[in-house]
Amino acid sequence: MKPATPRTAEPVPAPPRLLPPLCAGRVTAGFPSPAADHLDRPLDLNEHLVLHPQASFFMRVKGDSMTGAGIHDGDLLIVDRSLEAVSGRVVVAAIDGELTVKRLRRSRDHIVLHPENPAYPEIVVRGDQTLEIWGVVAYVVHAP
Repeated sequence: MKPATPRTAEPVPAPPRLLPPLCAGRVTAGFPSPAADHLDRPLDLNEHLVLHPQASFFMRVKGDSMTGAGIHDGDLLIVDRSLEAVSGRVVVAAIDGELTVKRLRRSRDHIVLHPENPAYPEIVVRGDQTLEIWGVVAYVVHAP
């Protein structure tokens, strides 16, 4: 059986930039340090988390199928369409139009969307199904 051919979807533009201040020093995990002495320039998270602005978008996670990969319900994903969706990467994919975030496993014979929670089954993509890889998860911002 020949695996389904992945297609890509159109990106959604990133939101406007937010510029909270950056603390110049590092926070200690031991004795406290006065934080006001370390305020520096405004921090643009896009500079650090959005490597390819024209190819990136954000998505909010719903569900717990990826908790083993550190992706939890309510987390914000930064998805980069310019990164190659190779086997082992966490991707946002649409299978027959249904969106999911899973670890991509490719072999010569098949494509599997693998959950990182044993309570969920793998999705083995059949040849009659449509698989669209929307992008690779570059970063995860955890919800409070």
